[in-house]
Amino acid sequence: MSSSLDIFSQLMEIIEDRRDNPPERSYTTALFEGGVEKIGGKITEEAAEVVEAAYEVDEDNGDHLVYESADLIYHLFVMLGHQRIPLDRVANELARRFGTSGLDEKASRS
Repeated sequence: MSSSLDIFSQLMEIIEDRRDNPPERSYTTALFEGGVEKIGGKITEEAAEVVEAAYEVDEDNGDHLVYESADLIYHLFVMLGHQRIPLDRVANELARRFGTSGLDEKASRS
């Protein structure tokens, strides 16, 4: 049985395939064509919608937050794909941070 997290790898594979073999009628292709500006604009838009949906969790059991989170993750993956950054690099960075206080990690960047 596959993990529900496998969907992230599957999604990234599809995004990378769309980058390398762009179908004519594809939203992902249109995002790639718009570059960092278009993809970044969608990430900004979706991030704001995630925050707005967080205020509704008591009203809809978090359904809207889940929906908007999926949109944000998709657009973030498109940006990673556009910049040719494999998902494993992000996973490795998160793994590197395990066991380190978020405050300490942030302070180490200065």
